[in-house]
Amino acid sequence: MLLSEYDYELPESLIAQMPADKRENSKMMVLNIKNQSIEHRHFYNIIDYIDKNTLLVMNNTKVIPARLLGNKDTGAKIEVFLLKPLGEKNSNTWDVLIKPSKRIKPDTVIKISDELSVKAIKRLEENGEWQVELLFDESANIMDILHKNGNIPLPPYIERKLQNEDLKKLDSERYQTVYAKDEGSVAAPTAGLHFTKEILKKLEDKGVELCYVTLNVGLGTFRPVQCENILEHKMHSESFEISETAAEQINRAKQQGKKILAVGTTTVRTLETAFQKYGCIKACHDTSELFIYPPYEFRVIDYLLTNFHLPKSTLLMLVSALAGKDFIFEAYRQAIKSNYRFFSYGDCMLIK
Repeated sequence: MLLSEYDYELPESLIAQMPADKRENSKMMVLNIKNQSIEHRHFYNIIDYIDKNTLLVMNNTKVIPARLLGNKDTGAKIEVFLLKPLGEKNSNTWDVLIKPSKRIKPDTVIKISDELSVKAIKRLEENGEWQVELLFDESANIMDILHKNGNIPLPPYIERKLQNEDLKKLDSERYQTVYAKDEGSVAAPTAGLHFTKEILKKLEDKGVELCYVTLNVGLGTFRPVQCENILEHKMHSESFEISETAAEQINRAKQQGKKILAVGTTTVRTLETAFQKYGCIKACHDTSELFIYPPYEFRVIDYLLTNFHLPKSTLLMLVSALAGKDFIFEAYRQAIKSNYRFFSYGDCMLIK
């Protein structure tokens, strides 16, 4: 299981820098695992590919303004990228990434604004991960503070000038799903970005059942694999929640023989983790460190809607486990040849 087996060359021009003009106008590649066939469509065609005997499961997590830009007392510019709170959502102790990390020592204070500073407590890893204390008026809500002082944490391959207010407004809307509800993610569950409320309504009118779970996307999803033997890679923990309603919907759908279509790899990991831990889908608030790679027996999901993923990523390994590595790489070759747009703001793939 070598990391180099999951590498591919992508022209930089195919990395989507902006969302599609309309969410539903993204291209959609349809992979039929049984027939080993590939179709090229658009996302608005998805209604034709999902029949009423399907439960559509989506991750309703909401991205927080996790990117903080500040200065040390020396004037040096420092970026603090929030990963997760240690404790309750209004906790003032967080795991973060700091860049540049070499300039930081324990007790260093980074001023973000007059109402928010960040105090370094201890270094967690050499890659820039720290435990910090957020300094703010504790009578205030931390999410309110972040919305006033933070920026949407776009991936590094999307280049933005943060002072451009029009782009900030665009990203604050388009880097969220239309059904985003529970704040806590530092990256969007990007497969869901293609849905509109109108498409969801059309699917419901067709008889497709909709279901929501929550996984707060963190470092575990986007952290690169750095060891050549992928079996040595350790996923970071990400919190997830399955409600009583969602658990009942999923278990009932399985009993009725419905197909489970997961929207995004985060939804897959939520459902498969729950089944591994409990032997069924049950209401729970838990964590996932599940790393899915070939061969893997999927116990809950049948189909998957997903974006095109980075080379050597755990997400590319996950889709390879579902559809087969050779089939996935053939699909990626066709996507590159057909000028599909890749990664977070890019096009999508329906695997069924």
